[in-house]
Amino acid sequence: MRKLSTRRRHPLAGFVALLLGLVIAGGAYYAFAPKPAEAQEVTANDVEAGQKLFQIGCASCHGKNATGIETQRGKNYGPSLIGVGAASVDFQVGTGRMPMAQTAPQAPAKTPEYSAEETRQLAAYIASLAPGPAIPDGEYTDIDKANVDDVREGGELFRANCTACHNSVGAGGAMPGGKYAPSLKGVSEKHIAEAMITGPQQMPVFSDDVITPEDKRNIIAYVKQVQGQPNYGGLGGGGLGPVVDGMFTWIIGIGGLVIASIWIGAHGARVKKRKS
Repeated sequence: MRKLSTRRRHPLAGFVALLLGLVIAGGAYYAFAPKPAEAQEVTANDVEAGQKLFQIGCASCHGKNATGIETQRGKNYGPSLIGVGAASVDFQVGTGRMPMAQTAPQAPAKTPEYSAEETRQLAAYIASLAPGPAIPDGEYTDIDKANVDDVREGGELFRANCTACHNSVGAGGAMPGGKYAPSLKGVSEKHIAEAMITGPQQMPVFSDDVITPEDKRNIIAYVKQVQGQPNYGGLGGGGLGPVVDGMFTWIIGIGGLVIASIWIGAHGARVKKRKS
């Protein structure tokens, strides 16, 4: 007992006990802590395949090194893609906006020219050129985690930052110069998040410092919920708001009354003429 007591009072005993406690705590955390979502691994083969796809389908506008091509007037025929990140490529190519079918003030969404695998490879190649926004994960897009309060908060953020262009229910709207804010109906959660992160075309960039990933998720949850609601009042008029509802009232309602009044007046005049 005396020998054991002497060892306990050894100067290194406290250090050994602390080290042993840290090892046990670290092992327990590693064993029982929830595993984070793992991003899809990007390999050198993906980057190489993406570069080949880029040289065939994109270099004619964006340059062989993705640095863009300038016209003789000093404007960009195709802008530089250095630093735009994988999120921008995934949005533009995944929604069919790129490659453009024809030159226009704005690239419309259409059926994608590239498969999901090819889009991922193109995104991997552009991401390898310089740091940029990554493709958003479930932190941005998992709207199943949003409760009623989250959706309400998302609606407030959407109305404060997005309705000026996209309308209060994401129906879209016209903008100057032949441009427009596209409808958000049917757009995937990932592509909505990418649009907020990258700011495609005339849309401003909403970085995570401006709108946090959780707030972006709440905004997406609001858009999806409000677009899934039925039109309790009947014809929704495209969800474009009270101005459109008033227009329908005047054209159909008041217009119908005017037509009926004209018909009654004309019919009464004929009757009087015949009697005379």
